[in-house]
Amino acid sequence: MEKRIRPLAFAALVLMCFLPVIGAGKPANPEDEPSAYVLIEAATGTVLEQYNADTQLSCGYLAKLMSLLLIAEDVEAGKYSPDTELTASESVRGTKGSVVWLEPGDRMTVDELLKSVIVGNANDALTVLAEASEGNTESFVMRMNAEVFDLGLRDTAFYSPYGFDDEREHTTAADLAVICAALSKHEVLAPYFAIWRDFVKSGTVEVVSENYLAHTYKRHCGFKAAHSERSGHCIAEYARSEDGDCYIAVVLGATDGEAARKMAKTLCEKGFSGYNVTMTMFPDEMLRPVRVRHGVETAVELRIREQSSLVLPNDSNGLRTVAVLPKYLDAPVTEGQRVGTAAFYNGKVLVYESDIIAAADVERLSFTYVLTHMLLKMIE
Repeated sequence: MEKRIRPLAFAALVLMCFLPVIGAGKPANPEDEPSAYVLIEAATGTVLEQYNADTQLSCGYLAKLMSLLLIAEDVEAGKYSPDTELTASESVRGTKGSVVWLEPGDRMTVDELLKSVIVGNANDALTVLAEASEGNTESFVMRMNAEVFDLGLRDTAFYSPYGFDDEREHTTAADLAVICAALSKHEVLAPYFAIWRDFVKSGTVEVVSENYLAHTYKRHCGFKAAHSERSGHCIAEYARSEDGDCYIAVVLGATDGEAARKMAKTLCEKGFSGYNVTMTMFPDEMLRPVRVRHGVETAVELRIREQSSLVLPNDSNGLRTVAVLPKYLDAPVTEGQRVGTAAFYNGKVLVYESDIIAAADVERLSFTYVLTHMLLKMIE
């Protein structure tokens, strides 16, 4: 089998939190230097290490990761399930590249088709899944590129579901890492990414992952390796620690498979040993109420609209948080109204911002309100 078939004021200095730091640089040994690489923390998408991460390159069969993202969405939406049996159309005839030798009319479950694509890189199996999702591969590719755009990626374009040596096709290590981070949220594919070797078609066809880290790296929990003459050796590795921290390494254009795998594993281990992930945990109690003029209340309580996970190097001194608020507000005040900003800094570097909002409504003081309360006081 060919290539076997894988976001007027006062300042309050509060909290110690966590910060992402971006690293860049070439590998120490130029002979092992890939065309590009990137390491990100999976939950936040924070870039931790990178080299040529925004350079447009071919990623070969790793383009299938975008296809698998759409297929995972369709499985979870109930369009089909792993037990669904699908029939190969005439489109599989003469499929180039890695295959499991499907013929028109052959029937396979989605489960086996996923094994064939994820473990074995099989283009004919992906054709069957793409047609089940969108009717034909052309519509499937249009959806791939639409979702790429929705993810905010502007340096990626796909021209087939497969990633089979099309000179027009391109992506970047950074874009591919974003696609991988989105894919990591779909647990339905997790068991398949853990497989190194299996059999499909009633045990007659063996599929073996090109990513040996699936077999040798205990923190491996996802994604693929691939190579071609145009793309070189490429790998997207997803690793999880015992504490649940997750990192994604993408390496493009390495000289050989071993160099790509070694760099991906080294990058992931650098994430585990060099960084920590935590919530900002800014307590609302640290925010003083803001005075309200001409309101039925003299002040309004505040809260942070949204907190976030942040990534901090182990040797960092932590974050300082600056709350920027006005001296007063004019009534009326509406619950949820933006009042100020909570800005999180590491030194002079801004790493995260969130709105500070009013926690309640405050109506404007009126003659009717004053008269009513005066009468109530007299009655008491």
